[in-house]
This record gives sequence, structure tokens and C-alpha cells, in this order.
Amino acid sequence: MQGQVYSRLGSFGAGTPSPPPPPSPVRAGGRRTPSKAGSARGSLEAAAGVGWAGAAKRAAWALLAALLRRQAVFLFAPLLYVAAMLLYMGSLPLDVVPRIIARSAPGSVYRSPQLYARLRAEMDADNYTDALATVWRQTYKGGVWRPCIHNMSKSLPESNGYIYVEANGGLNQQRTSICNAVAIAGFLNATLVIPNFHFHSIWKDPSKFSDIYDEEHFVKRLQNDVRVVDKVPDYIMERFGHNLSNVINFKIKAWSPIKYYKDVVLPKLVEERISPFANRLSFDAPPVVQRLRCLANFEALKFSNPIATLSETLIARMKEKSVGSNGKYIAVHLRFEEDMVAFSCCVYDGGDEEKKEMDAAREIGWRGKFTKRGRVIRPGVIRMNGKCPLTPLEVGLMLRGMGFSNNTAIFLASGKIYRSEKTMAPLLEMFPLLQTKETLASDEELAPFENFSSRMAAIDYSVCAYSEVFVTTQGGNFPHFLMGHRRYLYGGHSKTIKPDKRRLAILFDNPRIGWKSLKRHLLNMRTHSDAKGVELKRPNESIYTFPCPDCMCRLNRTAHSKPIHPR
Repeated sequence: MQGQVYSRLGSFGAGTPSPPPPPSPVRAGGRRTPSKAGSARGSLEAAAGVGWAGAAKRAAWALLAALLRRQAVFLFAPLLYVAAMLLYMGSLPLDVVPRIIARSAPGSVYRSPQLYARLRAEMDADNYTDALATVWRQTYKGGVWRPCIHNMSKSLPESNGYIYVEANGGLNQQRTSICNAVAIAGFLNATLVIPNFHFHSIWKDPSKFSDIYDEEHFVKRLQNDVRVVDKVPDYIMERFGHNLSNVINFKIKAWSPIKYYKDVVLPKLVEERISPFANRLSFDAPPVVQRLRCLANFEALKFSNPIATLSETLIARMKEKSVGSNGKYIAVHLRFEEDMVAFSCCVYDGGDEEKKEMDAAREIGWRGKFTKRGRVIRPGVIRMNGKCPLTPLEVGLMLRGMGFSNNTAIFLASGKIYRSEKTMAPLLEMFPLLQTKETLASDEELAPFENFSSRMAAIDYSVCAYSEVFVTTQGGNFPHFLMGHRRYLYGGHSKTIKPDKRRLAILFDNPRIGWKSLKRHLLNMRTHSDAKGVELKRPNESIYTFPCPDCMCRLNRTAHSKPIHPR
């Protein structure tokens, strides 16, 4: 007993150690025999142990049953709640039941007419300053850019063959083909045949090169760089049965580098002596090729005398209409013709009648393209992504919000506006001095050009080139070429407002926006266009939109560049 040691802490849960049990009597042979008192006490203890175990089991089963009953309540509670709500709603009259309204995403619905009606009084009461005098604040920060296409005075070596061009598309798509063909002909030392314009089912313009451009000026301006002839010589045409369609047409991948033309096209050209030109040249090219592109686009391609004469007349008349702003006017390229609206798949405010007209126009112009199985058209998403053509009303709202008053003269370059009587009315209310080539020119003056889309586009192009502000609303070749041409004319600055149409969609769809808030957003958009006016060409961008630095050189002075006649 003395050797037995007890823990100072005792057993788990006990405060003091328990004493050892008393010794039991020992039988003969060394075995202990239990006493009667001990046996009785053991029986009582056993009975007590069984009682406690039974009580514990009963308590556990009771607790488990309670939990199961509560779980059942939790499972059936939602069903009971829904049933109670249905009974309650069924007891109410219909005019008391609240309606759940699904709201469209911001910018996905055309609500500009409602916005105009709500803000018109506040807009008309606003005090405007002469925004045309202050619109371009960052025009010449960092110096002025000037044209620097140096003339080459050299004798051309013997030609490696003839390159001919079948230019298709509209005015500026044809222009791209011509300029790239000039660059390839000069680089390969080939002779360029005066381009032929392909008649297209959409533009339906049978004009020849000389109807749109001054052919004599074109040949003379390129004489030191590229040979230009009217036609392919007969001795070569005889080999192909006097049919150019029999000439081998090289399969050239889109955006091929100039090295491909040197390694693949040039050997074939030398062998065959003639090659059709595929307009596949990449945007990026060595300086010698870029120089030829610049020379063709900005110097050699000058509009024909009839187009240039009428354009100068209309420019003078626009300046007369702009005496209140010192002869300065805004030019807007508006793409809201029926085919453009139909192709966009956007929804406006014309309802079922508009839908029928647009479905019919899509089927006529692009048979089956928009009704293919599996094709899903989401007009709301298209609008939110800024892909919907701006309406005349939206153009007016935007320009008034940018600070241009209703005394500002506007030249509108456009085709036939969709539902013009209805859609043009708000724009004319906001800008009553608005003009088009049809309102500026007499019927007699326009008669030689009316049925020729490329000639009419050339007139629009020229009048837009001389505006103080050019506004592009939809993209395409026309504004891209014009922005580049304006940079070439005006010291590197495009003087172009290119709105953020995603942002416009959200602003015009905001039912709570006020005039001051809308105007603040639009003025910021105008400032952003000013900041982006002077931009240098980056890789994979067009030199026809960004002529700096390939076609222009920077001068460290801030004098205004002298305008050059638009080509």
C-alpha cells in the first residue's frame, strides 16, 4: 500500500482520489469468499446499473424522435408557406395583387423619342456659346504634321509586265483597290493598267474611272514611280483570246505581306507578262510601299472636273449658310438608309409595320442570310454593343448635348433616309439650318450625278472634307478614308467626332437622366474625340485612316496647316 501512488489530479471528473476497497475473506486454498452483505450489495448495484441503462436508452430514443419530428416540419414548412400564400392571394381582388415587371437591360431599348420629349424644353432654354470656335482645343499639341511625300526623279527600268485591276464595291472600297495596286505595281516594277470598275448589284453604278477621277492628273502624278497605260497591248491580249478572264488568277491569301508578292507573284508576272491584281496586301509594309500608297491616295486620286466643280460650289454655299460662325459648319455622315437599318437587325419605334418592312428588305437584299436555321438575333444585345445605326433624332440630341446651338449649320451626307418624313423631323427642329446636297444644289446641277452612287458619294466626300467638324455615326470605308484625308489636310488632326455608341445607348435609355447630366456626359465624349484627333498608325491599322508618320512629317510649330484641295 505504501508503494501505491495516487495522481494529484485524481481521475477525470473527480476532485479527490477514491480509497482502495476493503479486503475480502480468504477461503482455504488462498481464495477469497464473498460475504452475504457483499453479495446483496452487488445485486443492488447490478439492478441499479440496468435501471440507469434503460433510462438512458429511453432518453436517447425520445430525443431522436423529437429531432425526426422537427426535421419533418422543416421539410414541409416551404410547402405549407406556398399553400398559405396561394390561399391568401386568391382571396384578394385583381387590382390589389402586385405585378412583377421584368426590366430590360440598360441600353437595350430604343427610348430616344421619350427622352427628347422630356428634355426638349430644358434644352431649348439652355444658353449656348459658339462651340464651333472652341471645339478643337488640342489640335496642335506637340507640333503640326505636314505632308512629306517626296517626289522621285528617276528613269524607270524596263517593265516586268502588266497589272490590271477589277475594282468592286463602293467609292472607297474601289479606292482601296486602286491605291494598293499602285503600290504593288511600283514595288514589282510593273505597268499599271487604268482600273476598271466592276458593276455591283447593290451599288448599280456603271461609272468608269474617268467619270470619278481625273485620269490625266493620275497618270502625270505617278509618272516618276509607276507606268500607267489605258489598256493591255494587243500582242499580249492575243495570247488570251482578247479576254482578260482567261488570264491566270493567282490565289492570294488575305493580308499577304509584300514579300509574298515578290517571291510568288513576280516570277509568274515575268513569265506570263500580265497579272490580275487581288486586293490582298497587308496593312503593314516597308516604307517604299507605304510611300506609294500615300502618293496614290492623297495626291494622285483627284476627283474629276465635273465632281470637283459642283463640290466647290456646294462648299461655298455651305459657308454662306454659316456666316454666324465665320463660315464654319458641321458635316454628319448619317447611315440610316433602309438597307442599313435592315442589315443591323435593330428595333426602333415602328412596331409591327417596321418589322414587316425590315423582314422584307432583309429577304430582298440578303436572301436567307438572316433566316438560317439556328441563327438567333438579339436586337437588345446589338444595341447595347453600340452596333445600331444612330437615328436622326439621336444625332440631334448628341450634337445639342455637345454644345452646338440650333444656329449651327449642318451638312448631312447620306443616302435616302428610312421613313425620312418622320425620322428627320426632330433633327430639323433642333438644327433648322441643316442642308444636304439635294437642298444646296438645283435639280439641273445634280442631274448628271443622280443615278450614279459613286459620283454622289464623291460630292458628299468633298463637302465633308472642308467642314470644321466631321461626325461619323456608323463606321465603314467612307468615314475611315475621310478621317485620314482630314488628317492629311489639317496638320494631322482629323477634326472628327466619333461617339461612343455603347455609352450613348445607355444614356438615351436612362429614364431619370436630366439635361445637365446628359450634357456633361456628351461634352466629355466630345473632349475625348478631340484628344484622339491626332493619332499615329499602329501595326495592323490602315495608312488611309492614319497617315502619320508614313505620309506626314512633324514640325515643331503650332501654325495651322494650309488646306490642300481634297482629292
